[in-house]
Amino acid sequence: MPGATLAAAAGAGVRIESVSSRAVKTEAVVLRSMRYAEADRILHLYTPHRGRVGAIAKGVRRTRSRFGGRLEPFFRLHIELHEGRGELLTVTGAQTIDGHARLRGDAHALDAAARACDAVGRLFETSEPHPGVFNLLCRQLALLDERAGEAARAAEPGPSGQSSARGRAGALAFRLKLLLAAGLAPQLGACASCGEREHLVGFSGAAGGVVCGACEAGSFPLAEEAHRFMADALGRALTDVPEAGAPVLGQVERAIAATLEHHAHVRLMPAAGRAR
Repeated sequence: MPGATLAAAAGAGVRIESVSSRAVKTEAVVLRSMRYAEADRILHLYTPHRGRVGAIAKGVRRTRSRFGGRLEPFFRLHIELHEGRGELLTVTGAQTIDGHARLRGDAHALDAAARACDAVGRLFETSEPHPGVFNLLCRQLALLDERAGEAARAAEPGPSGQSSARGRAGALAFRLKLLLAAGLAPQLGACASCGEREHLVGFSGAAGGVVCGACEAGSFPLAEEAHRFMADALGRALTDVPEAGAPVLGQVERAIAATLEHHAHVRLMPAAGRAR
């Protein structure tokens, strides 16, 4: 019964988006915002129950717009939309949940947020609902905002190089969790080709994970440290990302890229920008 279903969902703490006539009320993260015509903006939004949504905010670039600056990328919003016959919904109202103000004052954190939103937009580009992905993106943006003051310091190589790798490690851990949400998590517990659990020496995007010495044809070398980073990152919270040096993270990023190219036909921008 619909009433019982909604009541059960509400009791479980799930936020239900409200749909009345052609009005839609939902939470959303602004993935991208582009100028359109004289005063409008086209928005790419990610929502918990409608996936990625395209919307137009009319008149938002006028000085006296009631939306102010809250329709910029990385804002988390309560948003009201009108669903017409076209592909784009129309923004009719928006309230800020989190504007991530500290993030916006730090170039490195801002860049990391853009790459996180780009990854979500490319991997989950349909209207299929993924509440877990929405929550994961919200946690990543909140974490970047919290650590914004550290981002510039993290971009400067320290004595061991670990400080410069911290941001990249966090970005790769986030991408591994996106792979898991998309059903593309690499096989890490045994050879993806034959099931052997020892002598795992390489990674094959085509096979979908680590491979043993007997099955390594067509793979690339994967160090034990890179293998361990991937397994640990998938099992830990985003606030507890394992540490790793640049060579290890390079192998991890290559493994993620190979998985996406072979199984999702998606190529993402690098997980982190070059340190200046």
